Amino acid sequence: MDANFTISRKGRVATIMLTRPDRRNALTRSLAHDLGLQVSMLEADRDVGCVVLTGEGRAFAAGADIAEMQNRTAQDMQQTDHFAEWDQFVACRLPKIAAVNGYALGGGCELAMMCDIIVAGQSAQFGQPEIGLGVIPGMGGTQRLVRLIGRVRAMEMILTGRQIDAIEAERIGLIARVVPDADLQDHAADMAARIASFGRTATILAREAVNRADEMPLREGVLFERRVFHGLFGSLDQIEGMQAFIEKRLPTFNAGVKRND
Repeated sequence: MDANFTISRKGRVATIMLTRPDRRNALTRSLAHDLGLQVSMLEADRDVGCVVLTGEGRAFAAGADIAEMQNRTAQDMQQTDHFAEWDQFVACRLPKIAAVNGYALGGGCELAMMCDIIVAGQSAQFGQPEIGLGVIPGMGGTQRLVRLIGRVRAMEMILTGRQIDAIEAERIGLIARVVPDADLQDHAADMAARIASFGRTATILAREAVNRADEMPLREGVLFERRVFHGLFGSLDQIEGMQAFIEKRLPTFNAGVKRND
């Protein structure tokens, strides 16, 4: 297991905990690489339906590891394509929940935004303070923040480096829900278990369709959604889900494999 994080399993939910509390879970290239490999393996496991990402200690992740980057030149950063290691984590098609405890700053805020749903403890803090280091967000912050909270609010956060608390983050649409700190992990686990209880094919395609809304004009997005909807017919989960509805019982979903006929 990577020394930077641990993975635990309960039912169909996998929980990844960042374990560098002495560095406030600062994000390194090796962590990004290894985390990408791990989520790829979880995606390949048909018994995993949802992933929860959280951090040990007082921070979800307080940013990228500055010491790792401090002495790099522009040529160094370009040649290594620094931060490209996160692409594999983003590419994981499983639903991902960020359970944010404490600080989610810089790369930590950007990592949370790579997930599909963000829930936060009441003491959580969010921000993109890179401007104070003479740089800008580099893990997608200028792009994802605009899509989540709008251009005006994103511009203000990025240009001032101002941190916001969980209440404000929920109000402006950065996160889905605020819960008491003591309830955060249980709340995220319950949400993940609910998501994982549904048909895996449908949940994967639902998040893909929602994500397309950021990339397509409305007409193309609606057509994409319709084709995905059509394509789910004939899956075992569609058959079971609709049959259970007709029979007024709870469905028992499986891997969503298509029938052969």
